[in-house]
Amino acid sequence: MTYKKYISKIKKKKRTIVICRLFILISFVFLWQLLADKNYINTFITSSPKNIILSIINLYNHNNLLFHIWITIKEVLLSFTITSILSILIAILFYNHNILYKILDPFITLFNSLPKVALGPIIIIWIGANTKSIITISILISIIVSMQTIYNSFENTDKLKIKLLKSFNATKKDILIYAVIPSNKSVILSTLKINISMCLIGVITGEFLTSKAGIGYLILYGSQVFNLNLVMSGIFLLMIISYIMYNLVLYISKR
Repeated sequence: MTYKKYISKIKKKKRTIVICRLFILISFVFLWQLLADKNYINTFITSSPKNIILSIINLYNHNNLLFHIWITIKEVLLSFTITSILSILIAILFYNHNILYKILDPFITLFNSLPKVALGPIIIIWIGANTKSIITISILISIIVSMQTIYNSFENTDKLKIKLLKSFNATKKDILIYAVIPSNKSVILSTLKINISMCLIGVITGEFLTSKAGIGYLILYGSQVFNLNLVMSGIFLLMIISYIMYNLVLYISKR
């Protein structure tokens, strides 16, 4: 009976959280539209939920909206995959060769503090104004933080577990496979969840600099022609894409 009450309490708590989230969202949208209808806010600057929906419908009917969405999603998935693989491999390399990390640490910190947008023009000149440069910018924005997070978690692995394996003459490879990676599985998965958002930011930054398609391109074009409805529509679409991708990674990590 106590167990059933406990389960019921947890389910009730989850329902309350969902209801509160929906209430906040609906209240915000309703208030925004109400202020727009009453002319308390300038819709030319702030747009409105109604105008955003109409703008998205117009984009779907006349401007190949699904193509722009697919371009952004494809770039995010590519940069996310490359970043995740490289981050784990570099973290493993630095863990196995700690002196290499200590040598490169100042340069990694310096590079991480550098705004990656500043490298945009150089990357465009080197690689070209194409998808490759967008993915490169996205990788540069996300890889350092991702790699350092995973590496630091490797370094903080329980030393007693490592000593135990060493007492059985375990090799570095054995320690990595049977102690380090399993002990930090949750950190790696959490890093992947952060990566998907970082890669989306990187892709949009790249699309701002060089793109002829994608959500970032729509936002930039809308700002250039002072079409705030288009800009807000792009931001709304990015929020939906980010939410779906984050929950997809969350679902995969749980499985």
